Amino acid sequence: MSRENVRVRRTRTLLRQALVELIEEHGFERLTVGQITERAMVSRAAFYRNYRDKYQLVEQIFDEAMGELLGTMTDHPGTPVLERWTGFFEHIDHYHRLYGALLGSNGSTWFARRMQATLADMTAQHLPKAPGDLVPTLLGGMFLQAIIWWLDTGRQVPAREIATQTAGLASALIAKAGNDGA
Repeated sequence: MSRENVRVRRTRTLLRQALVELIEEHGFERLTVGQITERAMVSRAAFYRNYRDKYQLVEQIFDEAMGELLGTMTDHPGTPVLERWTGFFEHIDHYHRLYGALLGSNGSTWFARRMQATLADMTAQHLPKAPGDLVPTLLGGMFLQAIIWWLDTGRQVPAREIATQTAGLASALIAKAGNDGA
């Protein structure tokens, strides 16, 4: 690994850590690039070499987090659904501070909307196609709210338990939609 790659990775890590801390303290909307760079102890030039603005920083964090998150769901296609959802919540648990900051009351509404849309798209891939189908959107919203609830309550139930509960609710919704559509 080149020295430059290590420096870039270090800068990005410091900026992300600063972003999470500052969202927790001040909220995303009031946050400035200057505050992020000051907390991260990196120059504004270093920030702008990596990101256009704070939104691109959050977008890159989102893309990487969702890539890893979706990897927990798809890496092992033969894995039972409950095991995949447990892996999903274990990922959320591992990065609880990041998700808590970005999805919490001081977080980014953009991040929450994008995560819901991604979860809806993910669930739609496993459902029969129907034009204008409401079910994937409802499932995406349900999974997002389950994550938020779980984080807000301090993750007091194990990942497997929240996975079991949400998978059961998702199955009930899918069954109900299937019965009403027949």
